[in-house]
Amino acid sequence: MNNRAVNEIIICMGSSCFSRGNKKNLEIIQAALKEKSLDAEFTFKGSHCLKECEQGPVLIVNGNKITKLTADDAAGILERCLNT
Repeated sequence: MNNRAVNEIIICMGSSCFSRGNKKNLEIIQAALKEKSLDAEFTFKGSHCLKECEQGPVLIVNGNKITKLTADDAAGILERCLNT
């Protein structure tokens, strides 16, 4: 079992980010966490608005802000941000 501390993912669910792709990104990230059996290692929550509407869709992983997130990017987000 991995003893790594719990990681945090915050996805912006404000209307701009949601309509620009975070609805799909949410599904992709949830599926990736489950597929890699990492869901217990992450706190994954939504935020009403991260105040970065012009840069959306926005995601924050362990304090690292990712802007203009595409569905293609969301599929590999854990590897890029956490080297998992």
